[in-house]
Amino acid sequence: MMKKQQKKLLLTALALLQLTACGFKPGTEYAPLTEVQQSQVPTWSSQAEAVQAATLFDLLDSEQLRALVQEAFTANPGLKQTRLSLQIAKAELRQTRGSRLPQAAADLSGSKEESSDESYTGSLTIRWTIDLWLKLADETAAANMDVAQQAALVQAASDTLAAEVMKTWLELIAQSHSVAIQERRLATLEKNEQYILERYRNGLGELEDLDSARSSTSSARATLVEYRENFNRLQRTLRILLGKSNKDSVAIPSEYPAVLIPLADLPEQTLARRPDLQAAYYAIASADLETSVAYKELLPSISLGATLQDVGSSPSSLLFNDPLWSILGQLTAPLFQGGSLKAAADKAQLEAAKSFQAYRETLLTAVQEVEDALGYEQELIQRITHINAALTSARNSLQTYRQSYRTGLVDILDLLTVQKKTYDLEIELDELMYQQLANRIDLGLALGLGVTE
Repeated sequence: MMKKQQKKLLLTALALLQLTACGFKPGTEYAPLTEVQQSQVPTWSSQAEAVQAATLFDLLDSEQLRALVQEAFTANPGLKQTRLSLQIAKAELRQTRGSRLPQAAADLSGSKEESSDESYTGSLTIRWTIDLWLKLADETAAANMDVAQQAALVQAASDTLAAEVMKTWLELIAQSHSVAIQERRLATLEKNEQYILERYRNGLGELEDLDSARSSTSSARATLVEYRENFNRLQRTLRILLGKSNKDSVAIPSEYPAVLIPLADLPEQTLARRPDLQAAYYAIASADLETSVAYKELLPSISLGATLQDVGSSPSSLLFNDPLWSILGQLTAPLFQGGSLKAAADKAQLEAAKSFQAYRETLLTAVQEVEDALGYEQELIQRITHINAALTSARNSLQTYRQSYRTGLVDILDLLTVQKKTYDLEIELDELMYQQLANRIDLGLALGLGVTE
């Protein structure tokens, strides 16, 4: 009779499991939709003189710069925080894996009553939840995706940090050039002022000319102070990137190094290299798995437990003589929880949809970064050509105005105007050259080129 009841109970449980499983409707999976999004990206425009590159150092090869980037990788606090987030994700993965293994617990207690010997009670309990619907497997897979996402974020942070160090280093060179050009401008204006002063003392010039020269000289001195402070500010910025708190300045070369143009591969190859897109994809995959877990919370669960228990006069005799043992199987099915489980499943589904939209946003930003950098490269090439031509004409004109001023054909204001224009064009040309080199670093970063630590 007892066996019939047990059999009936087992059949009822299995029927309940089957009915519940039939009603199980997992959420939409968004990870496969990312391929459709990438396939819609158009091919990049062609580039002249572009080179195939694997890392940012293939574009800008400098031993000093390599050393600075490695120093930043070692000491930058922001990058260290990102690495710690990766370690936290790995610890959470180990924690999640542990939930799939049997759990064991031991208990020992002792008591003593008057006119009786000491008595000890000991027990060993082992519990194991059967992963019938692979819910625990999905939780582990989601934790694996979280680790992969954090690893991609570490790579993205490393690549961005390397690019920032490179661009700041280049900007320091550009600012040193601006200081040098401004010093030459100031030296020229001081010579003009001295020359005008001598003419005025000899009765050949006017007081207005001397005032104009002094005004230009003072203005140039103020600009030089600004340029020097900008240089010092960039040094401080670079020290922060390197994780340094001292005041030691970083030595920089006097001239720009060569920075090559990276070749823009097909969008599928380019986007596959970008760690931020990889991280966004892993976030979707994790959210899909979390959605599956949330829906499987609606299903029944089966757990098994075994307990060994014994009573003895000493702790050493417990569980070794003739212990009592029991085995318990437990079926748990959620019946009514105020809709909280269904709401949790709906929330997980919405989180997955949100992760997919975050991926689309990252993808659109990536495409824009590549196209903007390619377009900016073409713009800078043309602007540099035009400014070079303008500077050549300005230098020729300056020579003419100097001769004309000495012979009295033009006044000092005309000469100062041409001088200012010439030096302004020199600074503008150097700034454009820096922007071109920095843009090539940005283009490499947009194309997924990074730096291996």
